[in-house]
This record gives sequence, C-alpha cells and structure tokens, in this order.
Amino acid sequence: MNSLIKLELARALRNRKFLFFSVIYPSLLFLIIAGNSDSTTKVDGTGLTLPTYMMVSMASFGALTAVLMGNSERIAKERESGWVRQLRLTPLPGRGYVLAKTASAAVVSLPSIVVVFVVAAALKDVRLDAWQWLALTGAIWAGSLVFAALGVALGYLASGDAVRPITMIVYFGMSMLGGLWMPTTTFPDWLQDIAKWLPTHAYAALGRAIEQSSAPHAQDIAVLAVSFALFAGGAAWLYRKDTLKA
Repeated sequence: MNSLIKLELARALRNRKFLFFSVIYPSLLFLIIAGNSDSTTKVDGTGLTLPTYMMVSMASFGALTAVLMGNSERIAKERESGWVRQLRLTPLPGRGYVLAKTASAAVVSLPSIVVVFVVAAALKDVRLDAWQWLALTGAIWAGSLVFAALGVALGYLASGDAVRPITMIVYFGMSMLGGLWMPTTTFPDWLQDIAKWLPTHAYAALGRAIEQSSAPHAQDIAVLAVSFALFAGGAAWLYRKDTLKA
C-alpha cells in the first residue's frame, strides 16, 4: 500500500491544474475577499477581523478542494478505465485503495492550508499565538477527512462523465451555503438556519473557535461526526457494491 500512496502523491504533485486550484487559488480568493480591510473591520457577532475570519474559511476551502475534487473524479475515471479492477487482482486489500486515495489527498491538502496562513500573516497582518497556529493547522487538516470520505463516495457513485458535474454542484453548494466564501452573518435568517447544519459551516466554525480561544460548539462537532459517519458508510457501501458488480 505504501507504493500506491507514493504513486498517488507523485501523480497529484505532477498535476499543475490540481495544485493551482487546491493550493494557490484559495490564497488568491482570500486576498480578493479580504480586500482593503484592516484590523478595524470586524465580522458581526464574531469579534474577529475580516482577514482573520476569512483566513480559516479559505484554508478550509483549500483543503476541501484537495480532498473532494482530487478524489472523486480520479476514482471514477480509474473505475472506468479498469485500473481499479486490475488492482483487485493484486495482493492489495480492497480497503488499501481507498486508504491510499485518502492519505495522498490529506498530504496534498496540507500545503493549501499552510499557504493561506502564510499569505494572511504576511500580507494581511493576521496575528495569533503559536498554539493557535498549530491547533488551526491540525483541526483543519483532520477535519478534511470528512470531505475525503465524501470524495470517495462520489467517485464510486457516478461514472467518469457524470462525476464532475455532480461533484461541482456538491463542492460549490457546500462552499457557498456553508459560509466559506462569505460570512453567514450576511445571509437571510432562514439561510443562516440551513447553513448551521452543513458540514462545511461546522468545519470552519472549529477553526474560528480556536481563533476566539473558545471551546467548539457541540452542534458543530456533532454535525461533523454524523457527516463523516454518513460519508464513510456510503463510501464503504458503494465500494462493496462496485466490487460485487465487477
């Protein structure tokens, strides 16, 4: 399985388009959204400046891009090309393929988080304690596993042609409605109520709790835990279904 993980990492790192959208693009979005805001521009109800608030949003968005977009389309195409079928003829256990995909996506997601942090600190003067930087990195990186599981599920759900539009709808829908592109405080009340139950909203909320030096809300942890269970369970069921069909 280690060899497969190395292969997956090499393929991801050679894909310049994927690296741009997962590593560079979130940082550019951060600079565009943060704009000319400074330490006096606060997001309502949070006590955080707009750059500090959006730093977590864009780091989460970058990790989401790496694990969701990277996994779903690649798995669907490999199923269609027969690569997955060939791997089943090797000593690699079935779960090894899924674990290799998840591990390689998690490794690639780390630079997307770090680059956003570096840009925020260097260009927008975001300042946090050392423990907060470390805790933020760990929380966002670990939380991305929820969406890695979703990426695997989508990869087994649809064919190579159909998986891209499905993934894009899920990807942009969860990003926008979950408040990764703009504070949910700007949403109408009814839309804020919906956003609170989305895993992307809970994902970013964990990071903001660290920035505020407060404990995460139980609802956010519950939403992420339930989402991970559903996505991972769905991925496992679809994988077994695909194995029986092959």
